[in-house]
Amino acid sequence: MTEIAISEDKSRLDIGKIHHFLTTESTWAKGISLETVKRSIAHSVCIAAYADNQQVGFCRIITDQATFANLVDVIVWPEYRGQGIAAKLMTAVLQHPSVADVRRFTLATSDAHGLYAKFGFAALNKPDTFMQIYRPDVYAI
Repeated sequence: MTEIAISEDKSRLDIGKIHHFLTTESTWAKGISLETVKRSIAHSVCIAAYADNQQVGFCRIITDQATFANLVDVIVWPEYRGQGIAAKLMTAVLQHPSVADVRRFTLATSDAHGLYAKFGFAALNKPDTFMQIYRPDVYAI
């Protein structure tokens, strides 16, 4: 296996590749515009994984860096899955100073509960206290 490098340098991000995955392959952001992806990256902590200087993984942390954080857009490109890249991204996420002291750190997943549980994430202890505005078709063209 190739050595995986982790970086939070936004200038290294392949934004076109991230956008392509989100808009065509993700289950949560189909149809998202390139401008929306760029804006989301600009206003988030971004961590990416690289193999041979090519981006192979990505995630974003939305946080006030004091009390709350939400992990989103966790991606490992299909051809690189099964190599521990998601675990390396998660280790970097949890070591990031922006989330060191937050009281609540959330994420949503439909199929990776086992991965996130290994890093301390659990189902909401009081789900009845959470509310949301959810617009699943907001990116539809």
